[in-house]
Amino acid sequence: MHGRDQEATMDQRIIDLYDDFTHGGMSRRSFLDKLVALAGSAAGAAAILPILQNNYAHAQTVPETDPRITAETIDIPGAQGLKGYLVKPKDAAGKLPTVIVIHENRGLNPHIKDVTRRMATEGFIALGVDYLSPMGGTPADEDKGREMIGQLKQPDVIANGKAAVAYLKGRPDSNGKVGAIGFCWGGGAVNNLAVNEPDLDAGVAYYGGQPKAEDVPKIEAAMMMHYGGLDERINAGIPAYEAALKQAGKSYEIHVYEGANHAFNNDTNAARYDKTAADLAWSRTVAFLKKNLA
Repeated sequence: MHGRDQEATMDQRIIDLYDDFTHGGMSRRSFLDKLVALAGSAAGAAAILPILQNNYAHAQTVPETDPRITAETIDIPGAQGLKGYLVKPKDAAGKLPTVIVIHENRGLNPHIKDVTRRMATEGFIALGVDYLSPMGGTPADEDKGREMIGQLKQPDVIANGKAAVAYLKGRPDSNGKVGAIGFCWGGGAVNNLAVNEPDLDAGVAYYGGQPKAEDVPKIEAAMMMHYGGLDERINAGIPAYEAALKQAGKSYEIHVYEGANHAFNNDTNAARYDKTAADLAWSRTVAFLKKNLA
């Protein structure tokens, strides 16, 4: 089951526990011990675990063979070892707007590649950047991917984002406008890229950590933020961010989806995916990017 039907049967404490675990709050052993306690038994925990974890069999909303697109892995110039998943609309006429897609804290997994393909079907040249590629690439093991994300240094993350912006801006088939969309860790990366890259025209951050208030005046991009109403950890940073955006006279939109969890857009995660919130956020995102990257 997906979305709200699943949430009705899932104790919110279990979803919160999983969020703590996936954001580096505890070891896998400690997480499993606490899950057994909340589930009431080892068998109960074993039944819940697959619902909490991402199932990439669902990561094919737009298959790589879709006739509307072409997809390839490329080297991104200007950053040592940086690779990206470049997806373009097939047979598009004229120069196109471009969008960087920034992954969650597990790397460029099948789900984020699918999101990159979805973006291309909306008429954008989309580049899913693998921020783990300089370390050898996103691993299949999610726990390993999360460990690798934890080793990334913020200046390198920003430099790699800037390299992706410069690459897309300079492509002969680009209209010179660049946007960025990111999820979870990638949402925070979009916010930080907007602070550090004046050439970014639009940023969309899904449930991402907010930049420091004193850095907000540096933002040149139009910004859109999506948050899950139940995501208390991330939402604690909204008031200060909004106040700084307002005070600096920036162009921004903030949307909070009541009853939705952190990672509500991830349709490979049955426990947290919320189809209603995800569909509305996506339609808002596409319209926003089309308007600001035209």
